Amino acid sequence: MKTVLITGANRSIGFETAKQMAEAGYFVYVGSRNKSKGDDAVKKLHEAGFTQTESLGIDVSDPESVQQSAKVLASKIESLDVLINNAGILGDLPQIPSEVSIENIKHVFDTNVHGVIRTTQAFLPLLKKSEAPRIVNVSSELGSLTLQSDSYWEKYDRVKQFAVYNISKSALNAYTVALAYELRGTPFKINSVTPGHTATDFNNYNGSKTVEEGARPIVKFATLPAEGQTGGFFKDEGEVAW
Repeated sequence: MKTVLITGANRSIGFETAKQMAEAGYFVYVGSRNKSKGDDAVKKLHEAGFTQTESLGIDVSDPESVQQSAKVLASKIESLDVLINNAGILGDLPQIPSEVSIENIKHVFDTNVHGVIRTTQAFLPLLKKSEAPRIVNVSSELGSLTLQSDSYWEKYDRVKQFAVYNISKSALNAYTVALAYELRGTPFKINSVTPGHTATDFNNYNGSKTVEEGARPIVKFATLPAEGQTGGFFKDEGEVAW
């Protein structure tokens, strides 16, 4: 049975992604900063019939936690087929570029960017043992520099309040490109994927998509065939401009 680790999988899109990956036949490790919340999420999955799931405590902003979780998983499995870097935070608002504190920027980046990098690096040894490793970095259209600079984009004005979050997702996309290039010519498929404007507790349920719809492109790129794309930025409807 193929295996997947999803960070921040105890709620919202992460939880739904865990459900859909289990439906696709994967053994799912539900990553959660708070282990008890992860255990609760797994209990719900088991009650729904998805018994091939297990919680894994991992705080992506804590290097020691990440290293420990990698050791724990390595003691359970010989290889990891999929890593979905889903954990992310919005940061404190407002995020006015000329006024936002360096502390706020560091806080957001330590989860959204540094957290992804340290988690990916920690689990690469297990991923490299897979015949068809996949990495999905859960991004956002708000990280698209093309859209952010397009005054005709429907969200152009109202998303500027999330400046730090937007910048962190642009940086995440850049890491996706860099890592995909490094691992070119290997079986790895590495992509940034945006779930779209999904209604979750992350945005006070102010979104046009359901969590089922939001998780769908994540699962699609987590299960790409050998001829699938790598080093790209995608949403459910297709490619997203950088």
